[in-house]
Amino acid sequence: MFTGIIEAAGTIKQIVHDNSNYNITITSNITHELKIDQSVAHDGVCLTVVSIDGDSYTVTAIKETLDKTNLKGWHEGGIVNLERAMKLGDRLDGHIVQGHVDQTGICSSVEEVGGSWYFTFGYDKLQNNITIEKGSITVNGVSLTVVNSKEHEFSVAIIPYTYEHTNFKNIQPGTIVNLEFDVIGKYVARLQALRG
Repeated sequence: MFTGIIEAAGTIKQIVHDNSNYNITITSNITHELKIDQSVAHDGVCLTVVSIDGDSYTVTAIKETLDKTNLKGWHEGGIVNLERAMKLGDRLDGHIVQGHVDQTGICSSVEEVGGSWYFTFGYDKLQNNITIEKGSITVNGVSLTVVNSKEHEFSVAIIPYTYEHTNFKNIQPGTIVNLEFDVIGKYVARLQALRG
């Protein structure tokens, strides 16, 4: 389980295709704290550390992960938001994040307002995911509060610290992002669907 509070930004050093899998090597300033078999969220995608070499480590993404996330669009030199799994007893500073991306979204606009930024994202209505005003959403692994919730579209407000310390500074209209909707909302929606 994660919280959506980003610990570090990693740089993609290498991507090696292995049949339908991608072996992705990342350099980061938290590599020395990682262990093999540890779960780390990468832009909100939970991946397992399979090897460590100096300041770099490698994770493997399988076809299902590649099909449901924006990982197919990753490239060497790209910046990735990183978060290690939450420790039992830690503060939950963001919200409950599973590291299981529900679907991708696409940035439709970026607006700077008084030193902060408003990012608007749209997403495929066929997935039946929803947002609510002031509810939680995870965008590329970052725990955020929804503003201006609409049907299949929402905005988030990004403060300067988040903008500078995550890959939000690289998001522009047309950028594909990973979305994980609030797990409590997903259970409520599922129960309502079952009750007709």
